[in-house]
Amino acid sequence: MRIATYNIHRSIGADGQDNPERTLSVIKRLDADVIALQEVGSGKAETGEMLQFLGDKSGMQVIEGITLKDHRGNYGNAVLTRLPVANIQRHDISVPGREPRGAIELLLQHHGGTDVQIVATHLGLLSGERRYQIKKIIPLFENRKASVKILLGDLNEWFPWSRPLRWLRHSFGHHHAPATFPVHRPRFALDRIWVKPQTIIDKVYANKSDMALLASDHLPLVADLNIQSVSSQ
Repeated sequence: MRIATYNIHRSIGADGQDNPERTLSVIKRLDADVIALQEVGSGKAETGEMLQFLGDKSGMQVIEGITLKDHRGNYGNAVLTRLPVANIQRHDISVPGREPRGAIELLLQHHGGTDVQIVATHLGLLSGERRYQIKKIIPLFENRKASVKILLGDLNEWFPWSRPLRWLRHSFGHHHAPATFPVHRPRFALDRIWVKPQTIIDKVYANKSDMALLASDHLPLVADLNIQSVSSQ
């Protein structure tokens, strides 16, 4: 099973061009079973239109998580998946006075019957926001019985010693976190994939294809999982 998270930056690339086709090309080349997307929307289309375009062209199911509407239309998060979806919940993790934020929680069925819980999110820019939001997200995993639990998205956390990351390490364990931002000289691991149990992780890596270096200000983060090693609970 391959999973990925990708902040597509409204499909505006490093060259300043709004190019949804380029975003689609990166997504298709990732060849992932589940892809969490952030900053979905473009100057050419509202979120729904953009997601319909991505879903139609990739052949994946689309789960939308709109967080705000501005002069350019709807905007927010999304998940694309090839796997059957058993349950969808959308959680408001916004902090009053700050940009609205959300989390998409999915229960997926992997081939063979393994249940997979996914929480896809995009956290706030201020440290206090992120502390509040992680405190909202961690209980989602504690309250759900699933064989595999995955948190992925743009956590916007610049500091490896921050409290949100310490709390996540306590819950999920330590994990490999390649730098994904900024795209041409990645220094910060803003995009993260956390998996429980950790033993199913084969590798985690930032996709540095030529197209990915152009399509956004973030690199996609990808994880390959040995899901067959998990017995369904």
